[in-house]
Amino acid sequence: MSQRKAQVERNTLETQIKIDINLDGSGKASFSTGVPFLDHMLDQVARHGLIDLNIVAKGDLEIDAHHTVEDIGITLGQAFKKALGDKKGIVRYGHSYVPLDEALSRVVIDFSGRPGLFYEVKFPRATIGSFDVDLFREFFQGFVNHAGVSLHLDNLKGSNAHHVAETIFKAFGRAIRMAIIADPRMAGIMPSTKGSL
Repeated sequence: MSQRKAQVERNTLETQIKIDINLDGSGKASFSTGVPFLDHMLDQVARHGLIDLNIVAKGDLEIDAHHTVEDIGITLGQAFKKALGDKKGIVRYGHSYVPLDEALSRVVIDFSGRPGLFYEVKFPRATIGSFDVDLFREFFQGFVNHAGVSLHLDNLKGSNAHHVAETIFKAFGRAIRMAIIADPRMAGIMPSTKGSL
């Protein structure tokens, strides 16, 4: 399997985003988004997914973080799609349960080529620090639409909003890691009876 790397830039009147990704990395990451809590969550994805990830984003944060968070999700989805190429030889499906103290979340992903977000995450409060938790759904919707994946996110337990968020993002990284790994028994084979994903 060739190197699975991508660099994607997305520039709009609201945001300018650049992402470098290496799907076969070691979890090294750097972020400059202006949204510190999102940076913390993206670091979980890189570390638990063993993905090297560099994100630089400038957005209209003087309004709020909505455009920046959503557009990072969009651009990250584009980067995954580009880096995975035709998806031959990958496992395709991934899942993970991750606990953090009282919180427990489950993430299941299918790199199917068909976008679908199934989001059952209820936070015990509306913000974590200054971060609006509603923006997590926008991030994942942007990712799903542009990566072309089916993604199920379920928070099963949790009374601490930070813990809930962290379990979701750690499980997201681990589910991705499982799904995109090269299966030696599938070398050069499309993981679909349709012949394409």
